[in-house]
Amino acid sequence: MSGRNLPSVITALFVPGSRPDRFSKALAYGADRVIVDFEDAVEESLKQQARHNLAAFLRSHPQAQVMVRINAPDHCEHAADIDFCAAHPGVIGVILPKAESDAQVEALLRCSKPVWPLIESARGLLALQSIAMAKGVERLSFGGLDLALDLGMKGAEESATIMDQARFQLLLHSVSAGLAPPIDTVFANISDLHGLSLAAHRARGMGFDGLLCIHPVQLTVVATVYAPAAREVEWARNVLAAAEKEGGAFRFDGQMVDAPVLQRARQVLAHAN
Repeated sequence: MSGRNLPSVITALFVPGSRPDRFSKALAYGADRVIVDFEDAVEESLKQQARHNLAAFLRSHPQAQVMVRINAPDHCEHAADIDFCAAHPGVIGVILPKAESDAQVEALLRCSKPVWPLIESARGLLALQSIAMAKGVERLSFGGLDLALDLGMKGAEESATIMDQARFQLLLHSVSAGLAPPIDTVFANISDLHGLSLAAHRARGMGFDGLLCIHPVQLTVVATVYAPAAREVEWARNVLAAAEKEGGAFRFDGQMVDAPVLQRARQVLAHAN
């Protein structure tokens, strides 16, 4: 199956691995994916404890399913994080931060679980083609804050221009490699829900599946932006109904309908469902 036919992941919510009291709450919020973070959200002295926390939670909640953002390939806990993900069925996917090569991605094959590489450096962007083609990759995402830091960006407007170029590269290589659509980076200002809505609209228009979220309050905003409007759903149903009676390309409401338009209609209904 092509990755682009996988179910959409509109909201992916991070929860710190050092806060086991939040695991159940995060799952209850209804995000498409919950990501237990072993990396940036966990201080160095608690890295091993984060694994113990999640192991205990998964033992006591055998139906729970989470993804894990492991520590970066150059971190001393990286190998232990991989072993952890491989050992626990409740871990259904792995987020690889600071991804910079296909070899780093394929080192996760022993987990036998989908991988989302996070592009967070110039080296990662330059290696994007090989990363996207690596075995085990389901979809791509990127860390805007880390990428901006690595590139030495300073001005907000200029940074936004560069980030859009990075988004284009993620989209281009996702399509080329047959991956599921990429997920946009986090929106860091938790209190600015209007800004989040604008960012989600732009990501949706660019072909991104959804956003990485760092607070539960962001989930509803992102999900609302990505939910097809009622008129869009009605259009999709009517176009597909008309296609059952027509052969080849045909005219519908003044628009020429052919294979790409029909595929778009199917995508709208898939998102609506």
